[in-house]
Amino acid sequence: MNRLLLISDSPDLGGHVADAIQSQIALISGPEVPAGPSQLFQQLGPGAPIPLVVVIDTAGREDEALGLSARLSTECPGMAVVLFSEQPDAFALSALRAGACDVVHPHTPLEELGRVLQRAAQVAQSSASAQPVPGDPAISGHADARGRVISVLSPKGGVGKTTVATNLAVGLARSAPLSTVLVDLDVQFGDVASALNMHPDHTLLDVTRGPAARDSMVLKTFLTQHETGLYAVCGPTNPADADAITPADVARLLETLAAEFRYVVVDTAPGLGEHALAALDHTNDLVIMTSLDVPGVRGLRKELDILRDLGLGFDRRHVVINFADTHSGLTKSDVEATINAGVDLVLPRSRPTAASVNQGVPLLQSDVRDPMTKKLRTLVERFAPAPAGAPGTPAAHSTVAPGGATTNTGRTRRFALPGLKSGRDQNQSTEGGRHRFLRKRVER
Repeated sequence: MNRLLLISDSPDLGGHVADAIQSQIALISGPEVPAGPSQLFQQLGPGAPIPLVVVIDTAGREDEALGLSARLSTECPGMAVVLFSEQPDAFALSALRAGACDVVHPHTPLEELGRVLQRAAQVAQSSASAQPVPGDPAISGHADARGRVISVLSPKGGVGKTTVATNLAVGLARSAPLSTVLVDLDVQFGDVASALNMHPDHTLLDVTRGPAARDSMVLKTFLTQHETGLYAVCGPTNPADADAITPADVARLLETLAAEFRYVVVDTAPGLGEHALAALDHTNDLVIMTSLDVPGVRGLRKELDILRDLGLGFDRRHVVINFADTHSGLTKSDVEATINAGVDLVLPRSRPTAASVNQGVPLLQSDVRDPMTKKLRTLVERFAPAPAGAPGTPAAHSTVAPGGATTNTGRTRRFALPGLKSGRDQNQSTEGGRHRFLRKRVER
């Protein structure tokens, strides 16, 4: 067994442990015990194997050792902890409560210490093999061995994309606690941390570099957990760090997260940059959105055309219009005629939404009674059923068909208003006044 890490200031203890397992060991020395798993992995250095057993010398730092043991047992279930103590019998109960599998005296005979460490390795291996993955039918309900990647895309900024992405992720976290992760892929000016009122210790740059990029267990310790049970990968704090994140890094990250989480929600930067395109290559569902205005609708039409040309039509595509009101001069039918596709969800302009953004508390976290909250729940229900006892009810006149398409259960007349021409159909009839003016603006 060579995947053993000792945290101790004693050179003699290091030699004693190496003799007990008859193999080399990794050693972290210094006056302080790492505060958590991510700090431990960073101190291991690049290229170091992930330890199977962590042995901590508690001499003079019992509380710190117990704290690290508790976090490792919670966040790294495939890792076993053994503690050294001068008074193992008196320390045993505290060690057990902290998740350690054994506590021994530093001068334990080699043969006995070897057995203790070998038993710890077996415990770690058994624990790792028992961990379910998102594709396990017992938790996902289907045999697909990969989580569902949902990318939120928009042709331009300022359309509420991050607001929708964070609410979608919070809603899915309610349906699948601890099985949903949100990735801020706006590598320069991402606002996920602000939208969720979080202060992350690690960002997108950290999870695509170093040990977190090589091991899924390490990656999990670098994620930031929100109070709703949602995990998040927040954007870099410095826009200059974006240069160090490549499309290959994005692809590798999403593949790893999809193997560990049931839902992976990706908040992309506006437009179709290289990071967004890398995410689309690994996307199952696309939420493409814009605001209800002429520039936004024109951008949406162009973006849909580009996606079709790239062969990224997406069978499970969800078109969302935000900031809808009766004074914009545009309707859902206008938009559908322009983009030559159906609109799946229209989100109303809402005062509580602005307050929730400024407070960093998503509407689906606070459950504010507002039409926007109800519409956001409808969006969540396209991907996951509403959890038992959740506030709100599904929309009364819409159902979700196979593949995620929405169908109207009532009889609705649809008008392809000539005020907005489709980018692929230039033979629409015309109407006077306002519609002719809007059509000219859209087609420019």
